[in-house]
Amino acid sequence: MGIYDIKVTARDGSEVSLGDYAGKVLLVVNTATGCGFTPQYEQLEAMYAKFRDQGFEILDFPCNQFGDQAPGTDDEIHEFCTLKFGTEFPQFAKIDVNGETAHPLFVELGTQMPFNGFGRGIKNKALETFANQNNKKYGERCYIGWNFTKFLIDREGKLVARFEPTEDMADVEAAVAKLL
Repeated sequence: MGIYDIKVTARDGSEVSLGDYAGKVLLVVNTATGCGFTPQYEQLEAMYAKFRDQGFEILDFPCNQFGDQAPGTDDEIHEFCTLKFGTEFPQFAKIDVNGETAHPLFVELGTQMPFNGFGRGIKNKALETFANQNNKKYGERCYIGWNFTKFLIDREGKLVARFEPTEDMADVEAAVAKLL
């Protein structure tokens, strides 16, 4: 299955084909409103404003599987993001990214580029310990380590990079710019 064959659900409940984004550079992100990484919305929005006219889209998928950090409704989550961070990029309906109910998009992305740790440092190791405890219930179907994991897809629909939430957003932006 190719990325453009996958369908997702918009906040209003309508079905959206990722084929609608063919020819664009995509950054697919699983997010949460109550996470330590939630301030990344500000950097994501700045990146979106900088590059959207060059064929760049950020696809935001809220998820509540990591410490119940996205407990609101789709509308409440959207309101929080637009009021607090001024987000304008597409935000879809809340989904699961791990387990039996994981959305096919994240199964596909997480299978192509599996989680490989959060990197070095005490904070990263602490997050990894906490994430492993949270995610052990998903077993073999644990595709995403934590909120704000990002997948970069080129204009042809090929997955080219995975960025864990602990990675520097400047590195994410540089990778996006290179594809544009």
